[in-house]
Amino acid sequence: MSRSIDYGNLMHEAMRGLIKKVLEDVSANGLPGAHHFFITFDTSHPDAELADWLSDRYPGEMTVVMQHWYDNLDVGEDGFSVTLNFGDAPEPLYIPYDAIKTFVDPSVEFGLRFETQEEEDEAAPGTEVSTIPTAPVPAVKPPAKPPVTVEETAKDPAKDAEIVSLDSFRK
Repeated sequence: MSRSIDYGNLMHEAMRGLIKKVLEDVSANGLPGAHHFFITFDTSHPDAELADWLSDRYPGEMTVVMQHWYDNLDVGEDGFSVTLNFGDAPEPLYIPYDAIKTFVDPSVEFGLRFETQEEEDEAAPGTEVSTIPTAPVPAVKPPAKPPVTVEETAKDPAKDAEIVSLDSFRK
């Protein structure tokens, strides 16, 4: 019977631990400087908790922004809860770490992308899967700006963030 080390899952676990540590620091000390996060997560994850209107509007995945206004950040062992502002409507969310698809801090061009086996199977060999969310959902009401469009998002500085893909560590 052969046994092997599952480096892919070990890396995912380590990177989710990194996200947890970053959020614990933010919870204790606030966001330093220009740091802010784009967090894309699977809204259909069985442990994700969000308002019905949000899960109806974003049935597969949603990107939230933690920047100027967030409240009640509580970092737990398996996920974190936070209250974000959606058009002057504060909404509590619970996001399990294993529901996170991307975590990006564009202020320092840092990003992580988590892929599931299902996503890898869907991508044809030689094709590249988008590494940065293309239409972030602003969790902070933008000051007197029109809604974000795909064209505006293309100019987003997060686009240039370096993404660490863990695919090469999988067998």
